[in-house]
Amino acid sequence: MRFSSLDDWLNWQQNLNPKEIDLGLERVSVVLEKLELSADFFCPVITVAGTNGKGSTVAFVESILHQSTVSVGCYTSPHLFKYNERIRINQQPVSEPVLCEAFETVDQARCSDGADIPLTYFEFGTLAALLIFKKFNVSVAVLEVGLGGRLDAVNVIHADVAVISSISIDHIDWLGDDIELIAREKAGILRRDKPAVLGFFRPQQSILDMAQQLRVPLLKLGEDYLYQGVLGGEESSWQLKSSKRQWHHLPLPALPGGFQMQNAAAAIMAIDALPTGSMPKNTPLKSEMIAAGLLQVKLSGRFQVVSRSPEVIVDVAHNEASAGVLSELLNEREISGQTIAIVAMLADKAVSQVLQTVDSEVDHWISAGLTVSGGARRGLQSKKMAQAVRELRADVKLCVCETVREACEKALALAEQNDRIIIFGSFYTVADAMTFFNLNN
Repeated sequence: MRFSSLDDWLNWQQNLNPKEIDLGLERVSVVLEKLELSADFFCPVITVAGTNGKGSTVAFVESILHQSTVSVGCYTSPHLFKYNERIRINQQPVSEPVLCEAFETVDQARCSDGADIPLTYFEFGTLAALLIFKKFNVSVAVLEVGLGGRLDAVNVIHADVAVISSISIDHIDWLGDDIELIAREKAGILRRDKPAVLGFFRPQQSILDMAQQLRVPLLKLGEDYLYQGVLGGEESSWQLKSSKRQWHHLPLPALPGGFQMQNAAAAIMAIDALPTGSMPKNTPLKSEMIAAGLLQVKLSGRFQVVSRSPEVIVDVAHNEASAGVLSELLNEREISGQTIAIVAMLADKAVSQVLQTVDSEVDHWISAGLTVSGGARRGLQSKKMAQAVRELRADVKLCVCETVREACEKALALAEQNDRIIIFGSFYTVADAMTFFNLNN
């Protein structure tokens, strides 16, 4: 074995291909064949793409399937604390030995026949996940697209059901700033004659055109399925209706925000669209299993309260659309004190737009730097982050810190018991904050 520890494997993978992101399916397709894995995977596959909401959608699919006693393999990215979080079997991260064994198998395959195929970090992980799912003989595999869709490594596998969550502008360096072109990239996960769930209203024309070309049976929110909240105080619930069936008296999802009903609805429709025989004893998806999945779902870093008095909330919002959702959630959650915001972001993000979107809910800003190795993931330096905050308005209140940890200490020193602290800007920011609050387990 090339390496015996997971850290050694990951450090080596980051240097194998000089490009951190190198979109394309050529390399991963060749190694997939060498691994004797087929693009027509051994089990049904749900692939989820989108700019925002895909992580929540994947979490709902995983949780509901698990509660339905379906053996489910889940591949997501990025991770918050440990790489193992990316590959899960029945909601449990796989062990380090299992990962190392899979990496060794992928490495041998890429080097076979005298080849030396320079897989990227993400491609290595994707192939390892597929091997692990085969090893554990999962009943359903759930794959989250890393970037885009058409050229993303997970798209080497044909989806039996494709899901596209909301689409907005992000990763401009890779996907551009044309929303129709971005949508076309997401639509690359569609497969001929295979169903696709559109988990947002008013889908882009490029998605509809692609679906028509491939004869994709589309399930469009607002046309082919509808969800509706039923207000009742502590007894509030919601219902979901499609052309085939209805589910009533569903509990509100455990993930915060009314918009999570939309993500949950897409997840339910995706499971319901799985090929016949995917569910145990070929039974239809039951409301009780859905309810259990909605209540048991877990996803760190999404408007997550990590401390109280003062209240501390972390959120991975890192683009304008997700910042808009964060702003709405802050506005809905009334407090008697002030809001202190800690922000640290990656250098390739639309920093000004994100800050402007949240600024109306913030009384006092604390900027921090991020130290992140690697090209497109390079963290924005503290001084540049501070300058972006200063440009918001002339009277902005700002403290400048070098690290997220220092910013957390500063915020706690400033905050009264009735204030709140919101920490956001990237997965790295949230991971650093949760580590500070000793919640990295």
